Amino acid sequence: MAAAADARVTTAIVLSAAGAALGGLLFGFDTAVISGTTSALEERFGLTDGMLGFTVASALIGTVVGSLVAGAPADRFGRRAVMLTVAICYVVSSLGTGLAGSWLTLLAFRFLGGLAIGAASVVTPIYIAEVSPARFRGRLVAMNQLNIVLGILIAFLSNYVIARLVPADIAWRWMFGIVALPSALFLVVSLLLPESPRWLAINGRDGQAIGVMKKLGFLDPDGELHHIQAAERRVDRSAPSGLFQSAYLRPVACAVAIAMFNQLSGINALLYYAPRVFELAGAGADSALLQSIAIGGTNLLFTICALFLIDRFGRKPLLFMGSLLCAAALFLVGYQLESARPDGTLILVGLLGFIAAFAMSQGAVIWVFISEVFPSAVRGKGQALGSTTHWVMAAAITWAFPVFAASVGGWVFAFFGAMMLLQFVWTWKAMPETNGVALEDMNLGSAKA
Repeated sequence: MAAAADARVTTAIVLSAAGAALGGLLFGFDTAVISGTTSALEERFGLTDGMLGFTVASALIGTVVGSLVAGAPADRFGRRAVMLTVAICYVVSSLGTGLAGSWLTLLAFRFLGGLAIGAASVVTPIYIAEVSPARFRGRLVAMNQLNIVLGILIAFLSNYVIARLVPADIAWRWMFGIVALPSALFLVVSLLLPESPRWLAINGRDGQAIGVMKKLGFLDPDGELHHIQAAERRVDRSAPSGLFQSAYLRPVACAVAIAMFNQLSGINALLYYAPRVFELAGAGADSALLQSIAIGGTNLLFTICALFLIDRFGRKPLLFMGSLLCAAALFLVGYQLESARPDGTLILVGLLGFIAAFAMSQGAVIWVFISEVFPSAVRGKGQALGSTTHWVMAAAITWAFPVFAASVGGWVFAFFGAMMLLQFVWTWKAMPETNGVALEDMNLGSAKA
């Protein structure tokens, strides 16, 4: 059960969570910024549909590698050290893509940015979860998702402003390069963040752990340390330390499932190719960029709503609601795109409805749930597994989307809608409820079915 002694949120905890969540803002910014550059990249480097898909997916390939390798360093060297490394990679990647003189150079720096995104998707939710009281953990970890969607909105706004102010032949360079500014801010903030007190405690640095907990405003640092140490003593050290063993079968399956369904919604395909989707529906280039801003704004607004719902109602109810609403919106978009006379207004309504439902459900739940569902002994590895699954699916869908959209048109959105109905069934039959369970007590015997 949750420890009563930590059941408050202090200014220091909120600032630490918000500082770490800047990694999420860069995650979103770097993810969506390429949406405004695709046409220019096609012209500048002579890209086919397949090559364009690979260019967009090159960052996602990097995220797969980054999420795979980030868990072990985060467990060995600490959460803060990995966040510092991520910030440096963001700075270098944004400058490199903006100055790229060849397609291969662009791919290399996009890949580096992907490494940073993948690592951030592992370490940031863990860090926030580990500095948060159990009672408020959902909304504090969801701050990371809020910053992700804020970064996406900023990217859409930035792309629109730059496209209006900068000559078309170099606008794409500014779109990439502007990411260096928030990247530098994250680097400075990472230098000021305290280390995770739970990481310090499980690595035998009791004095430092208590010092950080006092700084963060924990009511009973000594009692909290005792709770963490007691949980560590319950770990069977003679058992295999790997993630893939029978004791962790259910959390592994749950993390993989929620990560797969998150991408089978088609969310990243829409975010990366939003202007192209609107152009497919008949919008002009400027109008498509403005409608992309509407997508980003809706995403931000309903993510804020989710912050107030995720701890009050729990993780499963949000997914029940979101699965059905996402499916309905996606079926509407697919039908309209395939009709003889597509209605641009209905397509926009469908896409905005999908974004709203996604933001209030799996968009907010995924990183919270994965950061919670694993016991402390394998939390870093489990977060890495969930993040890696997410990014493998994102890379595959993003790479294939231009080709499939050109082949089957709007029916690709009907496929995404069917996957959301399948997610509803999985949530009903297999997903546990982790709301309110202390991290030290986290096993799926404590979670509610």
